[in-house]
Amino acid sequence: MTFQDLDLSNPLRNAIDDLGFQQPTPIQEQAFSIIRSGSDVVGIAQTGTGKTFAYVLPILRDLKFSKQQNPRVLIVVPTRELVVQVVEEVEKLAKYITLRVLGVYGGVNLNRHKQAVAQGCDIIVATPGRLYDLAVSRVLKLKSIQKLVIDEVDVMLDLGFRFQILNIFDLLPQ
Repeated sequence: MTFQDLDLSNPLRNAIDDLGFQQPTPIQEQAFSIIRSGSDVVGIAQTGTGKTFAYVLPILRDLKFSKQQNPRVLIVVPTRELVVQVVEEVEKLAKYITLRVLGVYGGVNLNRHKQAVAQGCDIIVATPGRLYDLAVSRVLKLKSIQKLVIDEVDVMLDLGFRFQILNIFDLLPQ
């Protein structure tokens, strides 16, 4: 299978070409159609196998332009470093797409993140604690979320984020 077989938009194909990728990794190939169908996926693969692209590609494939302020995709990750990494990966793939991506995490002034959220975004990548803070303060509205990704959920549970994750679920649309 090649990326051509995934029926990607031209902007996504161009971004993949720029990155020099020829064919999807096994996890990317296996996850693509399942994620596009709207089914839940639990993906397990070694570091460096393209897990981030495995969930970002089908999400970007189906995400349509919108002027709305509230995010439509929520990606929750355990650490600030992973927020930065995932935002960078999304930006690489969305290079030719009009898309607003925002990363939020603890250790940064909350008001700065509130201002960034108020500017609007399509995809928000967040640590559980900062996401919960922004949602509880009612700056971040999760009612428009269409896709939820929980990356490295085992690490989040090990770090004690169970309470925040469960409360975030309560804030999402059914």
